[in-house]
Amino acid sequence: MKIDARTIKRVMTDVGSWRGILLYGEDAGLIRERAVTAVKQIVEDLEDPFRVARLEGEEQDRLEEEATALSLIGGRRVVWVQDAQDRLAPLLNRVLQQENDTLLVLEGGGLSARSKLRVLAEKHPRFAAIGCYPEEGAALSRTIAGILAEDNIQIDREAMAWLLGHLGSNRLLVRSELEKLRLYGGKGAHLTLEDVRHCVGDTAGGSLEEAVYRALSGDRLAADQALERALADGANPIAFARVVLNVLERLWQVSLAVAGGKSRSEAMAGLRPPVFFRRKESFQRALDRWSRDDLIKAASATQELEWQCKQTGTSDLLLCRRHLVRLCQPKM
Repeated sequence: MKIDARTIKRVMTDVGSWRGILLYGEDAGLIRERAVTAVKQIVEDLEDPFRVARLEGEEQDRLEEEATALSLIGGRRVVWVQDAQDRLAPLLNRVLQQENDTLLVLEGGGLSARSKLRVLAEKHPRFAAIGCYPEEGAALSRTIAGILAEDNIQIDREAMAWLLGHLGSNRLLVRSELEKLRLYGGKGAHLTLEDVRHCVGDTAGGSLEEAVYRALSGDRLAADQALERALADGANPIAFARVVLNVLERLWQVSLAVAGGKSRSEAMAGLRPPVFFRRKESFQRALDRWSRDDLIKAASATQELEWQCKQTGTSDLLLCRRHLVRLCQPKM
């Protein structure tokens, strides 16, 4: 059964009522996190050799054997398949035609909508097919607040906005940085923008922002280096496009305010969140190089980039790198 976004939380809190779950999508960190959550609902010890069977690579051919095996010590078993591919579809189909209580947890990665494995899971009434995609905006904000709330930690609006622009979209990196914040703040803390900046390192999102600022200010070499760091840390071209649009909008707001009679320093001071002090020099150089009309053209081209990256068959990394080069010139 295909699970929509509004139902995922309910399904993940009651995994035991299903024959199995298929986790697929672009966020490998979120896939692994949900897989661990599912397995732990049945077996507390993930390394229990009697009740947890992990299948990787060629071991996946043992899916039917492991799924129908009896537990030697009692209790429900789990078969946990990592990097599940379409070749498992016939085996899974046979397993689902037999009655047993083994929970199947399949990490499917980037399976397409026409994937045989995904279609089988989506059609079976007792198999949950759950998409795992990078969170952004309000969804990412809720995740951050929820994780911090586990220690009764509150966070300022400006600090939250800064985090949303710097954490990137890789779930593992996001959780790693938030765990640092939890340790830094301690139970019941109130985190400010200064606290967050002090604690959170230059993650994928931070490197993306660095790449964009460097490009818009004309520093091609530094922009290329920052982008490659971000991509190596798990950033994706869609996140790159979103960061570009965010920076272009901030430049446009300041440019518009200056045209309305404010000084540049006054206009920059009015931005929320304010420009990070390490980015101010690049921000001002970008303002010198880009007119309001050219900023609008750049935003339009960036929206087109995001659309192209979402189409199948396109080399999104190549498009991303090519767009960065275009941003190094103030004329799009």
